[in-house]
Amino acid sequence: MEKMIIHGGAPLRGTVTLSGSKNAALPIMMASLLTSEPLVLSNVPRLRDVKTAMDLLTQLGVAARWIDDHRVELHAAKVTSHEASYELVKTMRASFVVLGPLLARTGRARVSTPGGCAIGARPVNLHIAGIRALGSKIQFRHGYVEAHAEKLTGGRIWLDSPSVGATENILMAAVTARGRTVIENAAREPEVQDLARVLVKMGAKISGAGTHVIEIEGVERLHGAEHEVIPDRIEAGSMMAAAAITGGDVTITNAPIEHLEAVATKLREAGVTVEANGKGVRIARNNGLKPVELRTLPYPGFPTDLQAQMMAMLTQADGSSVITETIFENRFMHAQELARMGADILMKGPTAVVRGPSKLSGAPVMATDLRASMGLIIAGLAAEHTTELSRIYHLDRGYEALDAKLSSLGARIERAQEQ
Repeated sequence: MEKMIIHGGAPLRGTVTLSGSKNAALPIMMASLLTSEPLVLSNVPRLRDVKTAMDLLTQLGVAARWIDDHRVELHAAKVTSHEASYELVKTMRASFVVLGPLLARTGRARVSTPGGCAIGARPVNLHIAGIRALGSKIQFRHGYVEAHAEKLTGGRIWLDSPSVGATENILMAAVTARGRTVIENAAREPEVQDLARVLVKMGAKISGAGTHVIEIEGVERLHGAEHEVIPDRIEAGSMMAAAAITGGDVTITNAPIEHLEAVATKLREAGVTVEANGKGVRIARNNGLKPVELRTLPYPGFPTDLQAQMMAMLTQADGSSVITETIFENRFMHAQELARMGADILMKGPTAVVRGPSKLSGAPVMATDLRASMGLIIAGLAAEHTTELSRIYHLDRGYEALDAKLSSLGARIERAQEQ
C-alpha cells in the first residue's frame, strides 16, 4: 500500500493542464454498448475507475484497448453477456449506468445493485423507475436488478431529484426506444451534456441536454463515432483551491471556466483572483482569505465534489465560514481528519462551521473517499512540517498523476510505501 507524503509551506506557481473528466468518460464508455461499430474516445484519463470500466465492458464482450496514452477504442461488435457482476459494480458505483445501454442493446440486463457508500446513501430507485417507464419488466433477485424488454418504448419521466446517474441511464436506454421520451427535472451537469453530444454523434436525436427537460426521439440504430472527453471541472476546482490555500499563482490552461461559475464566485468572495486570460484561467492570492458561506447543490450550484477541498482552504480564512452539505449525508468525514491537523470545525447535522485561520500542522491522516483525500492534500500543502496521507488508492480513482502535477507547480509531495 502506498501513502502520500506532503511537505507543506511551498506556494504553488506555474502552469498546469487538466486531464479528461472521469465523470464524463465513464458513462460515455458505457455508451459503446449501443452500437456494433467502434467508439473512439480521446482525452480519457488513466485512472483506476477507467480501468474498472474497461474490465466491465470486456466481460460483456466489448473489445476495449488503449490506442495511446489517452485514446481508447471500444468495439461492441457482439455483446456476449448481459450481466454486470457485484465484484465490479461494488468497486465503482458508476458502473450501474451500464443498465440502460445493455438493456437497449440486448433486451435484457442483470446488474448488481451497488451497495453502500462511505459518503451516504445513493439509491438507484430513480434509475429503476425511469427504465420501468420505458416498458421494461424489472425484478430484484439475489442482489441484482434483472431487466427485460423485447423493445423499449418512449415515455414521459419525472425525476424526483435531478440525479446525474439516473438521467444518464434513462438517456442511453431511450435513444433506440420506439417513439419519444421526455425526461423532466433532468440533471444539467456538463458530464450529462457531454454524454448527449456523443450520442448525437452516434446518430441519436436529443434536444434539451443541459436544461431540466431532455427530449429524445428514438432511432432504429446507432453507429460508431469519435469524441474528445471534456476537461475535468472537479480537478480544476481542486487545483484552484490548492493554489489559493498556498498563496500561489497558477494558470490552468484548459480549465472549463463556463462549468465553474459557482466555484469561481465563492473563490472571489474569499479574496482569490480568478481571471480568464489568453493562456487559460489564472488563480492567484496575495492577501489573506476571507470567510464565505456556501451550500452544495446540483449543477449549476456549488458541486458536492468540491466541498472537502473548499473546507480545507477555508481553514485559513480570517473568520467563520459556513458550509451546508445538501447532497450526501455523510460527506463531512474529512472534517475529523482536518481537526487532527489543527483545524477548528464545528459540525451540526448537514452544516459545518469552519473557524479560522487555523495553524495547521502535519499529521498522519487517512482518506475516507476520493474527494476527502484531495481535501487533506490541500490542507497538507499549507501545513507546517509533514503530512502523511494513507489509503491513497482513493486518489488514483479520480486524479491522474496528481503528485506529478503538483510537483510541477512547486509542491513538495511524493509517494512512499506504507510500513
